[in-house]
Amino acid sequence: MRCEIVAVGTEILLGQIVDTNSAWIAERLAEVGINCHFQTVVGDNPERMSEVLESALERSEALIVTGGLGPTQDDLTREVVAGLMGVELERDIEIVERIRERFSSRGRPMPENNLKQADVPKGAMAIPDMPGTAAGLICPMPEEKVIYLVPGVPTEMKQMLESTVLQDLVLRSGEKSVISSRVLKTWGHSESGLAEDLAEEMERLDDSGELTLAFQASGIEGVKVRITAKAVNREQADLLLDHEETVLRKLIGEYIFAVDHQTMESVVLDQLKSQSLTFATAESITGGMIGSRLTEVPGSSDSYVGSIVAYEADIKRSLLNVPKGISVVSQEAVEAMSVGVCELLGVDVSVAVSGAAGPYPHEGQEPGTVWIATNVEGDVESFKVLFPFDRAQIRQFTVITVLNALRKRLESNRSIS
Repeated sequence: MRCEIVAVGTEILLGQIVDTNSAWIAERLAEVGINCHFQTVVGDNPERMSEVLESALERSEALIVTGGLGPTQDDLTREVVAGLMGVELERDIEIVERIRERFSSRGRPMPENNLKQADVPKGAMAIPDMPGTAAGLICPMPEEKVIYLVPGVPTEMKQMLESTVLQDLVLRSGEKSVISSRVLKTWGHSESGLAEDLAEEMERLDDSGELTLAFQASGIEGVKVRITAKAVNREQADLLLDHEETVLRKLIGEYIFAVDHQTMESVVLDQLKSQSLTFATAESITGGMIGSRLTEVPGSSDSYVGSIVAYEADIKRSLLNVPKGISVVSQEAVEAMSVGVCELLGVDVSVAVSGAAGPYPHEGQEPGTVWIATNVEGDVESFKVLFPFDRAQIRQFTVITVLNALRKRLESNRSIS
């Protein structure tokens, strides 16, 4: 079965709100094995709404329509769907009483225009769950197709989907399957480069039809490789995903740093904890951004001790023992910073960064020049990168680059031990 999502609301088209509902619905549809090939946003205009819904019904067996179920003049979803069904709207007395009760429980009188929310296309069925004043509806269409109307309020929509809509969809589809995905996060290789490296594997998967691969360039989060499997149940899907992940790790494993909800910083912190290592950062160009990302991870204090943000040259020299007479944007400087912060904070591991964020040269270095050092139990390694970005991106890319360098060293450290 194919199910299409239609979000109604001019405010979405104007960019005044972000449509998070469609993404959530699509994810839940995949989890219960329902295909979703199209998502559409349409404004509060009856002609355009009718056009969109008619087109969607031509290519899909089910529609989930969010929004347009409120009490105001521009809430037109009920009317438009009734027109497509070729029926009149009827006032549902039970819904009227539920709306009155909701206002009464809050000690407020019910405005008369809220009665509009009790109007139901003849032949449609109200969804039993009604967490707000808007009733969700199941509207039968010709050729055994169906339109589900749910509120645009995310909490109300989710409750109706979980209690009624998803179950009804699965029953109508006659299928018992799940669609499951796994995301491998990579750093250090381009999207086109990964696609080239995986070209033969993608061709093999196209022939087998069991799984698909897709790429998503995600800026400072790297390039994501999404594996998607459709199977009879979650266990079978997981087996397919496990096998494919093993295959991909053999092909591009050097670039993979995390899976699904893991982040670069959570992986680094897990490595530090598993090796019983304490950690600190010495930051110049990033101004505390590395420490900020690390401390967003719950439990980061198990390994992460703190940061010295030494932005001014004299602070680098007085606190972190950067020698006089050398540039504070240099290999020697970051190496000294990495040693100095370990000594100052009494930790086993550190990273240090210094550079020219731009837009002007700094210490004789062109904008985008960044020196990075990692110090693992007294063994210091350093390197230079040149980022062709603006100031904000240079600082952001510095954060993930230095953490990735440390991640690789910790992986190597673990394999040696």
